[in-house]
Amino acid sequence: MSSRLRLNVWIAFLLAPGLVVMTLFVAAPLLSSFRYAFYNFNGVLPDTFIGLANFRDVLFEAPFAATTWRALGHNAIVFAALMITQNGLAYLIAFALLKSLPGHRIHQTIVFLPVVLSAVIVGFLWKLFFHPLFGLVNAALAIIGIHGPPWLGNESTALGSIIFTNAWHWVGFPALIFLAGMQRISKETLEAARIDGATDRVLLTSIIWPLVAPSTTIVATLTFIGSFNWFELPYVMAGATGSPGGATDVLGLYFYRTAFGSASSGLQDFGHGSALAVLMFLFLAITSGLGLRYLRRREIEA
Repeated sequence: MSSRLRLNVWIAFLLAPGLVVMTLFVAAPLLSSFRYAFYNFNGVLPDTFIGLANFRDVLFEAPFAATTWRALGHNAIVFAALMITQNGLAYLIAFALLKSLPGHRIHQTIVFLPVVLSAVIVGFLWKLFFHPLFGLVNAALAIIGIHGPPWLGNESTALGSIIFTNAWHWVGFPALIFLAGMQRISKETLEAARIDGATDRVLLTSIIWPLVAPSTTIVATLTFIGSFNWFELPYVMAGATGSPGGATDVLGLYFYRTAFGSASSGLQDFGHGSALAVLMFLFLAITSGLGLRYLRRREIEA
């Protein structure tokens, strides 16, 4: 056996376990969803082929359509809020870490520490913090004379509370990505700008921002995908029904309870659930592809 052939066999041997796992737990369920989306279900088994009827129902027919578009709207709100708050704050944190202030290495660790925690742990932790009676948030507000609302029980504050929790959990990740992009900028460029009288605001908006375009592409793409795949935090903090009153309902929760049922409804509808899953996949794939194309063009122009 030649050395080249032995190398190929060894590479195939190393890749085989990963390919088997990806095939069984990613590719096979994905292909099954595409197939099941075109069938009516009799219990848990596909019954008759009905073409695009499931897709028509979840997009345009009651009672599915109203919930679909409401959940999609909430996902869009999550994406916009995280881009502005989470990633905006991460950009400022990265600039602060770039200055190499005393203890900056410890601060890098502290900023990134919540990222390594499980989303389930973070969800339960902040669910306790937001408790209206003994939660840490309302207790802190009471010190300054403010009576805090039932954060997760109020339709006007529930979604915002979960978005805040997500931002606390993940802000360290885009911060380090932005920091890595800023560290690639030559010190001579920044020093020359300082000599010309550039303030921190000018550096952030006119000099550093265009030069970290590749980092922005990564952060924006991952935030978009994560926002429209949102599931763990709203499930842990608000339940599968998106309570209160559907105020925290998102596409991930809607797909879950449609396909697998929920505490309030034990009905399982794999046909409509699969149609939702396929639509989510296509939406994410197409929109992410177009967004990447636009952002890559921005990198070249920058």
